Amino acid sequence: MLEEFATALYMADGPTVSFFGFPYPTRMALVRLSDGGVWVWSPIALTPELADAVDAIGPVRHIVSPNKIHHLFLKEWATRWPDALLYAPPGLAKRRPDLHFHADLGDEPDAAWAADIEQTIFCGSIAMTEVAFFHRSSRTAILCDLVQRHDPAQMKGLKGMLMRADGLVGEHGSTPREWRASFLRRGRARAARARVLAWAPERLLIAHGECASENATQILTRALAWM
Repeated sequence: MLEEFATALYMADGPTVSFFGFPYPTRMALVRLSDGGVWVWSPIALTPELADAVDAIGPVRHIVSPNKIHHLFLKEWATRWPDALLYAPPGLAKRRPDLHFHADLGDEPDAAWAADIEQTIFCGSIAMTEVAFFHRSSRTAILCDLVQRHDPAQMKGLKGMLMRADGLVGEHGSTPREWRASFLRRGRARAARARVLAWAPERLLIAHGECASENATQILTRALAWM
């Protein structure tokens, strides 16, 4: 279930979940930090096999949710690794008062992972804010819902047609159109996009759809051009 995407960067696919009736595949990422600890991004449903694979990489020290809707499995990960620190994106701590968050994510990386991972926040939407990350050593941009590239073969029937109309299918997938419309003030989002592109990522790891092992800067330039 856990595969190496690049050196010190791993990913695992989880079950498909329903989001307003639409099938969404799930994916998580793990980074083995230079201090030996493991940084977990957008955790998926935890199984004994996955837990063993994670433990083989190193001790889990940081668990991060990139936006306020990627929280379904945080509690089981926090229970399995009680010494790990949880980090909340804007809006999530209020939604999940049952969880104890160590800190809110900001526009700069936490000191615990700043040597390995960069980050920036896409603000300006009245609906949702997302934190984007960049794994320095592998030159990988890590985005959650801002860029979706769902498998065309899986997009069938009316729901598939709607996903295509929303611009979320295939290699030219982008951001859901309704989310785009919610960015009433795009200045800060454009600044975040500029920062992501300035990282000059070579790889792209996303939660929903096909990742890319090359040409990530070109993919993101096209996918986020609407801003």
